[in-house]
Amino acid sequence: MAGYGIFVLTVLMVISIVRNIGKVARIRGEVEGERRKIEKIKKENEELEKQVSEIQGVEFMEKQLRDKLGLVKEGETIVVLPDEETLKKLAPKAYEEEDALPDPNWKKWLKLFL
Repeated sequence: MAGYGIFVLTVLMVISIVRNIGKVARIRGEVEGERRKIEKIKKENEELEKQVSEIQGVEFMEKQLRDKLGLVKEGETIVVLPDEETLKKLAPKAYEEEDALPDPNWKKWLKLFL
């Protein structure tokens, strides 16, 4: 009877160990997934920091002032183009040539004699 008790106890311990090993493997997978997420977020953070430094730069501010407010540096000239529809109306008409095959020889002979 004691042999059965030890056997049952051993089986229960083996089952518990197998379950714990499965849990550890699953948790390791989750940890690795979270590490990948952290790396991705770090890269995004670096890109955003780079954009912030560009936006705070003098060149970016000058470009925004030029584009949005129409300001220019001394000695520069602003050129304002009309909208696309007006440009199409002002543009010369493009005539498309028809892609036609040359007349066959028998038509050329017929035109020559008639």
